[in-house]
Amino acid sequence: MASARVFIVDDEPAMLANCERLLALEGYTCHALADPTRFRTALGEVQPDVLLLDLRMPGADGMTVLAAALADDPGLPVIMMTAYATVASAVQAIREGAFDYLTKPFTADQLIVAVERAVRYRSLTAENRALRELVTRDVAFEHIVGASPPMLRLLDQVRKVAPSDANVLISGESGTGKELIARAIHLHSTRRKGPFVPVDCAALPETLLESELFGYERGAFTGAVTRKEGLLLEGDGGTLFLDEITELGAGLQSKLLRTLEERKVRRLGGTSLIEVNTRVLAATNLDPEAALSTGKFRPDLYYRLNVVHLRVPPLRARQDDIALLLHTFAAEFAEAFSKPVPRFSPDALQALETYRWPGNVRELRNLAQRLVLLDEDGRVTLADLPDAVRGWTEGEPDAPPLRFVPYEEARAQALAAFRSAYVKRLLAQHDGNVSQAARQAGLSRRTLHRWLAEGATTNTTERPR
Repeated sequence: MASARVFIVDDEPAMLANCERLLALEGYTCHALADPTRFRTALGEVQPDVLLLDLRMPGADGMTVLAAALADDPGLPVIMMTAYATVASAVQAIREGAFDYLTKPFTADQLIVAVERAVRYRSLTAENRALRELVTRDVAFEHIVGASPPMLRLLDQVRKVAPSDANVLISGESGTGKELIARAIHLHSTRRKGPFVPVDCAALPETLLESELFGYERGAFTGAVTRKEGLLLEGDGGTLFLDEITELGAGLQSKLLRTLEERKVRRLGGTSLIEVNTRVLAATNLDPEAALSTGKFRPDLYYRLNVVHLRVPPLRARQDDIALLLHTFAAEFAEAFSKPVPRFSPDALQALETYRWPGNVRELRNLAQRLVLLDEDGRVTLADLPDAVRGWTEGEPDAPPLRFVPYEEARAQALAAFRSAYVKRLLAQHDGNVSQAARQAGLSRRTLHRWLAEGATTNTTERPR
């Protein structure tokens, strides 16, 4: 985001001029202010994406200015600058809402990397806000958070298929949100005023599931003291969602197929057929084609349900959505626990975006709940994350095992891992000097800065020069 606006507030003219010059070379639009007493008026005029703020200035304390900035713009990332490098001042600034902290004298590379991280954070929060506005206009996607290309493609498919009565098969790993997609289809359909009936086929024994789906007559079996309408009839005029459809036995799959073909239901113990107008959506956490070849899925039922096949991507395939989901869940639980929404440090966000998420969105939501519940200072750092997440990022021996993924995804992961290790060794060799490292690698400083900002390495060893 090279056109981002950076507002620099410092009483030292030399520091103002130097920061402005360095950031302008990187393409940023800079606004400098030496008189902090004019800050409030200038902030409204500049409307910055990032604020660089000196901690100690005559006429106005930096912490006071920080509070005023966040009062006017709570989402503004503020980078504090100070020559008084004490742990207490750093902790206080972070607790009061500062995004990052630079100790004077800092290098040009440290300044640029800090600003790029802050700009990226600002961009993510803006995307999240835009997404929330979109959600308020479209209740069907009320609980679906995602702006990555895979999710946008999926939601576009949902909009197209929903108005029809076509059967839809939804596949995806556990925890990816298949039921949310099914509900979105229902709410976008002409049946939205009818019932949405979800059924977990893996949660009930087959004998009980059959009676639940089709219903039964009084006296059909021991304990059947009254007639029961089945879920297929309960969903009349609406939608029946069969989750984990491949857990049904062959006999029950055959009976379901006949119901779909004839649009009629016969209760257990009954003799008459009852017409039913229920749309069926089905889901599985298995690969449908593999389940078909292994006999878990009857071919005739598979082809009947698979009129439209929607694949819900795993979270690792939509990394651009991780920060959006994290902030959404954190805000939800902060409200529930009557606590402030915590800020996530750049290294914590990088670790979360690098992690493989075997439990997908469900795992991320549970982690967000834990982090909000245990938060004490309004900030989540790398140290607050579970060992499994930090272990994956840091390459510890107990890191989660890599599962087979599509070739292009595996190639991208390998390239990212190589780049991270390469940049770490390169910077270590040049004592953290990005300019020297870029020259040796045959890269531009901008490229190396971008990799650093994206978190290719979170452990730079730069020293003031």
